[in-house]
Amino acid sequence: MLRRFLPDRFTSALLLTVLLASVLPCRGAAAQVFGVLTDVAIALLFFLHGAKLSRAAVIAGVTNWRLHLTVLASTFVLFPLLGLLLRPVLSSLVTPDLYLGVLFLCMLPSTVQSSIAFTSIARGNVSAAVCSASASSLLGIFITPLLVGALLESHGHGGMSWDAVGGIVLQLLAPFVAGQLAQRWIGGWVQRHKPLVGVVDQGSILLVVYTAFSAAVLEGLWKQAPLPALVGLLLINIVLLTLALLITRYGARALGFGKEDEITIVFCGSKKSLASGIPMAKVLFAGHPLGMIVLPIMLFHQIQLMTCAVLARRYARRANTDAVVPLAETDIAPAD
Repeated sequence: MLRRFLPDRFTSALLLTVLLASVLPCRGAAAQVFGVLTDVAIALLFFLHGAKLSRAAVIAGVTNWRLHLTVLASTFVLFPLLGLLLRPVLSSLVTPDLYLGVLFLCMLPSTVQSSIAFTSIARGNVSAAVCSASASSLLGIFITPLLVGALLESHGHGGMSWDAVGGIVLQLLAPFVAGQLAQRWIGGWVQRHKPLVGVVDQGSILLVVYTAFSAAVLEGLWKQAPLPALVGLLLINIVLLTLALLITRYGARALGFGKEDEITIVFCGSKKSLASGIPMAKVLFAGHPLGMIVLPIMLFHQIQLMTCAVLARRYARRANTDAVVPLAETDIAPAD
């Protein structure tokens, strides 16, 4: 019973990384070395994702354009609107930098791996989930910087430079495209070594978290983020995820989607990507307290995983029940 309430290995590694950065932050030459290693790991991560992503699976789900537009609207329209409309409440619960991080969270693309995995567990439309989550991740490379630029300008931070856009394209999109081009030769090898992608995925995130929190600790992070603000951040993340899950679920039904498509919309339209968010934050928020910006993403990531795991199992149980009932009725009918 206790294992159900304990964090998974990656969450434990994140917590240990934050603790390490708090106790032993990297600085000086060490910080420069870790910065280079982080950039290399992120580029390698997106290269491997490009080599792994199946074009056939994406093409199979492309025709369901209404579903994809619904997911994209939830990711890049609904979430930012929630973050802005709830500002009077949110800004009173957290510090200004944490609220900026919450808004950045709202503008991130959806996850890929976990959206597809939870859709599969819940018996949803997996091919459409592959297409929607992948499209969200790729479009996010362009849409998220544009949204963040408008956000920074509205908050008096001077907007976003073209250097930041170029940094996103160079660090994220270029390796992904290179991976897609190399898929013909290395795609099979990458598929057979999926744990390698997982190691690079998690390793790059841990590196970014360590460097970001090291810099933030040296700038007085924990003095700037008191306990009441952290509790407020937890409540904000729970409220945002709850609203997103409810709106995508009942919105999908109101739009006339079937159960499988509803499941896909719920799991792809309510998620936010830690793997894309932290590298983007590193580029887009240069000069800002990065630790405060990425803290909401890290917290939201864990909450969405735990909540969606429970929700996916509930959907799966309902699917099993629906499949059994007609069979039971057929078996009983001859006896009547």
